[in-house]
Amino acid sequence: MEFVDYKNFEELDIRVGEIIKAEDFENAKKPAYKLWIDFGELGIKKSSAQITKYYKLDELINKQIIAIINFRPKQIADFMSECLVLGIYDSNKNVVLLKPDKNVENGNKIG
Repeated sequence: MEFVDYKNFEELDIRVGEIIKAEDFENAKKPAYKLWIDFGELGIKKSSAQITKYYKLDELINKQIIAIINFRPKQIADFMSECLVLGIYDSNKNVVLLKPDKNVENGNKIG
């Protein structure tokens, strides 16, 4: 394991957001969804997420998640992903979303 300074962590803008829209991402190479996430005063950002194993589209709506919002936008097929939704890989390499234990205000900063 390589250690990093706390300053490296401070450079990441990690926030709570709420998924307000989710669609199948048909043009993605691996099964994924297109997500629209409300970060409160910071606005709505889009993300591509490979979370199809454990999550159905309709159960994602109104779910709060944790995301890094200050990575450069990334073009994925025909979709511009503007933030990175955080998750944990299980033993089968499927993603389990990170989320707050209690509902908090969208846009709140992690740290």
